[in-house]
Parts: sequence; structure tokens; C-alpha cells
Amino acid sequence: MEKFRAVLDLHLKHHSALGYGLVTLLTAGGERIFSTVVFQCPCSAAWNLPYGLVFLLVPALALFLLGYVLSARTWRLITGCGCRARASCGSGLRGSLVCAQLSAAAALAPLTWVAVALLGGAFYECAASGSAVLAQRLCLDRDHNCAAELPLVPCHEAKASDVQDLLKDLKAQSQVLGWILIAAVIIVLLIFTCVSRCLSPVSFLQLKFWKIYLEQEQQILKSKATEHATELAKENVKCFFEGSHPKECNTPSVKEWQQISSLYTFNQKDPYYSMLHKYVNRKEKTHSIRSTEGDTVIPVLGFVDSSSINSTPEL
Repeated sequence: MEKFRAVLDLHLKHHSALGYGLVTLLTAGGERIFSTVVFQCPCSAAWNLPYGLVFLLVPALALFLLGYVLSARTWRLITGCGCRARASCGSGLRGSLVCAQLSAAAALAPLTWVAVALLGGAFYECAASGSAVLAQRLCLDRDHNCAAELPLVPCHEAKASDVQDLLKDLKAQSQVLGWILIAAVIIVLLIFTCVSRCLSPVSFLQLKFWKIYLEQEQQILKSKATEHATELAKENVKCFFEGSHPKECNTPSVKEWQQISSLYTFNQKDPYYSMLHKYVNRKEKTHSIRSTEGDTVIPVLGFVDSSSINSTPEL
């Protein structure tokens, strides 16, 4: 039991890192399966380039869109703004910043796919062998039939030995591009993390406390919501069968749900830890948590919007 508790504590403390690691491993494994089982280069001058690019880029696009769908912040942004202009949308600049953060988070899986695919080389070899532009450069000072036989190289069907040797060059190019992509992503991620932490309005330890608070708030919210929903459902079913009038059950209004579902903004004067925290403290003063002067979107605090009722495991 103690070992299970230790594993659960580890998950609660590092669930984001573990989640990203799992996504990376699944993406890499999926690419390997595609390249060895599904992918079959047609070895045709007309089809090599589009076929290779489809396998390299279309799954990456699908993973990118899936990253948006699985993000809690996406649905906070959409339901907060909707098809109508609402106060909770805030400025266009704020929405653009949130979209940029969502795009950066959603890009993890597609970049992993492209990087692993380039390191493997199969997709690039097929696509590059069908490119007329690359054929001119690769076939320089080689057999006069090189350009015509280049599309056959991925299938090891080129008759000229010096043309078939180009497969090694294509694989080397693919792997170099893969390592360049990995290095670029790591450098950009490191710079972004350093800059966002440097500009953070709260200290390192307060950020840890903040995340602990959110985990507890979401756990209690889920428990209370389940209890309230169960009570309301029991009362309605009872009244249906008995033909009686339901007891008054205080449920938050649509406006109140919208208020706590809005995108989080930080205010140095009133540093609340969540939209629920902000609503409870501001409603007594203004009956609203509309953006006020000083409310800003802070990249390092993006984890506040990522929290959802289903994101925290039950203890």
C-alpha cells in the first residue's frame, strides 16, 4: 500500500511531465509501426514526393489538432468566447497569446513524429527521391540515367550502383535534419522556460503552493459537484414517481458557471489562485469577475487554465 501511495504521489507531483513523456513515447512508437508496417514507397517519379510528404506531415497535422482537442484550455477559450462577444474573452491580444500557448503545447506530439520520422529516414528517402530539384543536385557528375533511376532507389531497384549508393546520402540528410529539429526544439523550449520563469510575478515556492492548491480545489470541486448532482437527481426522480413538488436546491446559475469557466488573468493587486477563487472574493464587491485594469495573461501561469474537474485522480 505504501508503494502504491508513493507511485500516486509521484504522479500527482509530476503528472504534466509524465503525460508529455507518455505522449512522446506513444508518438515515437506509432511512427515506427507506420514506417515498418504501413509505409510502402511506390518508387515512382510521380508519386514518391507526395506519398512521402503525406506520411511525414499529415499524421503530424492530425496530432497537432488532437493536441488542441485534448487541452482543457482550448475549451475554456471556446466556451468563454463562443460565437458571441463576451466580456470573459478579454482583448484580442489576450486571446492571441492564449492561442500561441495552446499551439506550443499542441506542437509536442507532431514535432516528435517529424523528428522520429526523419531519424528513421524512410519517409524522407521516398519524398526526396521524387523531387526534381534534389535530383539535379544529387545526380551531379553521376550516371546520365541517374535522374530517371533516382525514384527507384528506396526500393533498391536502381541499376547503376553509384545511383543506388545515393540512398546512403538521403538517409544521412534525413537524420541530420532530424537532429537539427530536435536541437532547435530543445533550445527554443529552454529559452522560453527561462524567460517565462524570469518574468514570473510569483516566486518558485509560491508556484509550487499554487499547483497544490489547484489540485486540492479540483478534487474538492469534483467531490462536491458529484454530491450535489446526486442529491438533485434523487430529488427529481423522487418527485417524478411520487408526483410531489421538488425541494429547493441551490444550484449555481448559468452566469456563475460562465464566470468560473473563463480564462484566468493575473492581477498583482488581487493575486487569486483560480477563477473560482477570484469569483468567490470579487462577487461580494462587484457581482462580477470581469477583467479590470491590471488583469494580464502570464505564460508561466497557464497551468491554471489547464486544470479541469477530470484532470486530478481520485484519492
